[in-house]
Amino acid sequence: MDWDKLRVFHAVAEAGSFTHAGDTLNLSQSAVSRQISALEEALQVPLFHRHARGLILTEQGESLNRTVREVFAKLAMTEALLTESKEKPAGRLKITTTVSFGASWLAPRLQSFLESYPDVTVSLLLDDTDLDLAMREADVAIRMHPPKQPDLVQRHLMSMHWHICASPAYLQKFGTPQSVDDLDQHRLILFGDYHPPVADINWLAQAGRRDGSRRKPLLEVNSLHAMLLAIRSGLGIGAMPDYLATETEDVVRILPEVKSPTVDVFFVYPEELRNSKRVAVFRDFLLARLAEMA
Repeated sequence: MDWDKLRVFHAVAEAGSFTHAGDTLNLSQSAVSRQISALEEALQVPLFHRHARGLILTEQGESLNRTVREVFAKLAMTEALLTESKEKPAGRLKITTTVSFGASWLAPRLQSFLESYPDVTVSLLLDDTDLDLAMREADVAIRMHPPKQPDLVQRHLMSMHWHICASPAYLQKFGTPQSVDDLDQHRLILFGDYHPPVADINWLAQAGRRDGSRRKPLLEVNSLHAMLLAIRSGLGIGAMPDYLATETEDVVRILPEVKSPTVDVFFVYPEELRNSKRVAVFRDFLLARLAEMA
């Protein structure tokens, strides 16, 4: 099988159309189509079902794409390790973490990291679902749970805590809850249930309730940052993690005696990158910056 044709096939399989794959590869639609037809002819099997809305992989196409994806992932990993300087960290580092942590905490701190290591570039991939590190969707991850894949190296970064928060304007208007039971009479802001980035994220809905029933929120939104903005605006009361509650003005922490869940945060990367200097210096950077929060 020709490597160029496999590269085109993989791009088409991921994009779902000749046109989008051509844009990625800087090839015309007809050139992409010819490469796929030639590959199908060489293999003597159909790789795609063609229909008006795009392309769908056949069973044979799915099998080939799984193998091709794995091969290209390994090649990308090898290329990164080979091009990294033996003297100093260099090359691109793809980092993935949750949307809120990445946007609110990590992104503002990357300037000092990149100034310290000018030969490193960063690609920050924010997603509340886990990207596949083994398939090179990212190099390293900061995750709010232990890694589920057995072949990943993990380092515990910190234990994150939740804080019940409100704005001074809200407390002045509606009063300050004196106990967890008082939350029944207040306006709650909770996380919407679409891909929650952290387990037990809506613990406040059941805090102090022995029967397990849930308080009804005034607002649900699938973004911690949007929740924080709503809290700051005086809309209601919500639970925020350390990195948001401690660094935000116009927010007051209330009911500190209420016990909240603890979230263990991990730095995770594939075994193949154990000796990567980029990974090592970024890990050390994280540990130093997180220690400042303690």
